[in-house]
Amino acid sequence: MSWTLLFIAGLFEVAWAIGLKYTEGFSRFWPSAGTVTAMVISVLLLGLAMRELPVGTAYAVWTGIGAVGTVILGIVLFGDSASALRLVCVGLIIVGILGLKLVS
Repeated sequence: MSWTLLFIAGLFEVAWAIGLKYTEGFSRFWPSAGTVTAMVISVLLLGLAMRELPVGTAYAVWTGIGAVGTVILGIVLFGDSASALRLVCVGLIIVGILGLKLVS
């Protein structure tokens, strides 16, 4: 169950990271409210997952999910670079996440 909570927390991290773009410096109310809500949910779920998972593993996986998801959505939504080297680096993050899952 902790890994499921951690995965969902990572998805909410992606949501708030992408949401920051839409807040326009927290000058737009609804995008800002949604972003702050996603931040709170993400951290709460991370905290729940840390009840059973090692802190280093949980935090690294949480930030890894957030980084990978944000890069992918940045490519899809905002036309960020999708160069081969960038995608290889994202792949390395995914390998790191899977490695931490397997050894924990």
